[in-house]
Amino acid sequence: MYRSVSLRAVVCLSTLFPAAALQAAPDADVATLKQELLELKQRYEVQQKALAVLEQRVRQVEDQPVAPPPKRLAKSPADLKGNQQVAGRGAAAASGGAAGGASYGQSLKDDSAPAQSVTNLYDEASGFFGGGKFSIETGLTYARYDTRQLTLNGFLALDSIFLGNINLDRIKSDTWTMDLTARYNLNNRWQFDINAPVIYRESTYQSGGANGGSGGSLAEETITRNPTLGDVNVGVAYKFLDESDNLPDAVFSLRVKAPTGKDPFGIKFVTSPKSDSLKVPESLPTGNGVWAITPGISLVKTFDPAVLFGSLSYTYNMEDSFSDLSPDPAVKAPGKVQLGDSFQIGAGVAFALNEKMSMAFSVSDQIQRKSKIKYNGQDWQSIVSSDANAAYFNVGMTIAATEHLTIVPNLSLGMTQDAPDFTFSLKFPYYF
Repeated sequence: MYRSVSLRAVVCLSTLFPAAALQAAPDADVATLKQELLELKQRYEVQQKALAVLEQRVRQVEDQPVAPPPKRLAKSPADLKGNQQVAGRGAAAASGGAAGGASYGQSLKDDSAPAQSVTNLYDEASGFFGGGKFSIETGLTYARYDTRQLTLNGFLALDSIFLGNINLDRIKSDTWTMDLTARYNLNNRWQFDINAPVIYRESTYQSGGANGGSGGSLAEETITRNPTLGDVNVGVAYKFLDESDNLPDAVFSLRVKAPTGKDPFGIKFVTSPKSDSLKVPESLPTGNGVWAITPGISLVKTFDPAVLFGSLSYTYNMEDSFSDLSPDPAVKAPGKVQLGDSFQIGAGVAFALNEKMSMAFSVSDQIQRKSKIKYNGQDWQSIVSSDANAAYFNVGMTIAATEHLTIVPNLSLGMTQDAPDFTFSLKFPYYF
């Protein structure tokens, strides 16, 4: 009992007086305790440095401006301009998603602001350039047309020998067009524009033949037309429908084309000095020669992540009189011309590749009726082979070079004989 009480007293004294306990401990124990204390101090210093670095990083993050959420690529620009309620819901969803730690894909889905590439895509698909109140567009287009016609006048002898005349006619045409277009957009509802094309043409005519299986000569003549003003046209467009969940963007347009270019009527065909069998025109036209009115409608609808678009138009060519319609240099025949009306339809799909680029694929077809001609004192008569069906497959892009400048390359491949072999255009719309 006595020994137990003494032990308890020693423990209490050691607790109350640790210095006395340390003095009583052996020197080896004191060295171990000092080593442990030193290690704890080193760990504490390391933790203090780590805390200081972490605090500095937190301050840097707090000082940086809040980055806006990424823009949704396939979102209709109408959500910002026409459907304010949809835009409000999208903004609220975007802020809620950010607060809840939403993913990048969810931010793309909820953001109500369309990417610039989608806005440019809508402009090109609908023909309604609502990116600014005023815009100027410069365009350059190259069209290549190459056709061959083989004419046989004779018969086959013994199924292997042709007796008669063989004529091969070929026309190669290169056309360069520089378009200058000015547009004014009023409240993203009305649009007014004027377009003036300057055209350079070069056509090469070839004719060759063989008689009775013997060799023949090939004649070639090239006719050029220096850059000349084409048919100036003006247009007005009205956006009567904004895109919603079930309805597309819809734009109605009306264009009027004036016969300011060189008309094709009365151009004389003369004999080439290189061959008596080759007939070539004295000059090349740069316009149709008549007034034309074209009403049309275009539709654009978003089906995330794609954008579908389509267009339909009808061109009515007015009847007009000319002082000379004959291609014969020795004849002058006044009369009237009624060019055939035409329908044009097109549809395609486009994708926004990123915020600066988009790509579109489409098919278009233009069907033209036969034209009629009436010489003074005679009845109307249809012009043989004046009807046409020109179909194209189009591949286009939009590239947002800057906030105001867009680059629009487009390649059209002819799918019928009446269409050019290919057409390449490059446009530069600039928004003020």
